[in-house]
Amino acid sequence: MPLLSRLFATMLATALPLSAAAQDTLYFSAIPDEDETRLIERFSAVADYLSEELGVPVAFVPVKSYPAAVTAFRNDQVQLAWFGGLSGVQARLLVDGARAIAQGDEDTTFVSYFIAHTDTGLERSDDFPEAARGLSFTFGAKTSTSGRLMPEYGIRQETGEAPEDFFSRVGFSGDHSQTLRLVASGAWQVGALNYTVYDQAVADNAPEVETTTIIWQTPPYPDYNWTIRGDVDARWGEGFADRVQAALIGMDDPDLLAAFPRNAFIAARNDDYAPIEQVARDLDLLE
Repeated sequence: MPLLSRLFATMLATALPLSAAAQDTLYFSAIPDEDETRLIERFSAVADYLSEELGVPVAFVPVKSYPAAVTAFRNDQVQLAWFGGLSGVQARLLVDGARAIAQGDEDTTFVSYFIAHTDTGLERSDDFPEAARGLSFTFGAKTSTSGRLMPEYGIRQETGEAPEDFFSRVGFSGDHSQTLRLVASGAWQVGALNYTVYDQAVADNAPEVETTTIIWQTPPYPDYNWTIRGDVDARWGEGFADRVQAALIGMDDPDLLAAFPRNAFIAARNDDYAPIEQVARDLDLLE
């Protein structure tokens, strides 16, 4: 499908009323962890793949924020979503029967990077960078697992202090790409972001890597996941959720996988994200 047609279909889907979900189109969304243009390019191709595999129309619906992705899932505006660890937990708690069905092979042991502007003089270490005390620091989105939840948990575990007490100033950039840009520009001295975004920037020889350096990485944790509503079998037929799971796990096109980027997708269960739910409760980030 031409890009303009995809964009038009996407814009139309965002304007559909809640009752549209009752039609035969499967709508899915994703947390906006990167620029919207890149997300539309990534997930429009995924929609084409799923439509062919499942034999039903599939459309990608972009959203403006992490909470908006959870709300769309709760309100049945989308029936499938690519969530982060925390947003997936939030969505499943709001929708009876919702379940995680797939994750990237890398998502079982995901990490966050702490990066610093080169002018700080900080260097990479296996130990938490105590020398960053008193510098300015930015998270990503407020409900991002890799951009906020686990970095904050790491700060508290390693220092015994809240981020606001350890750093001179704390902010939220909104997404991983923006965190990288802001630290690279010197607007913030230190930031935390999804490791795949930084590694991709290095692979692309992005200019931002010239003025930033990795100074620490968190211990591994479970992160991104595909989550599906519990009522899809009633709508598209018995076993439909399992068919979606099989289609995702069977996705082996290098171009599609590189868009995430992931080497492969594997099966996931709700229980895989129990550690994320516990950390979120410890930090009072769940209602």
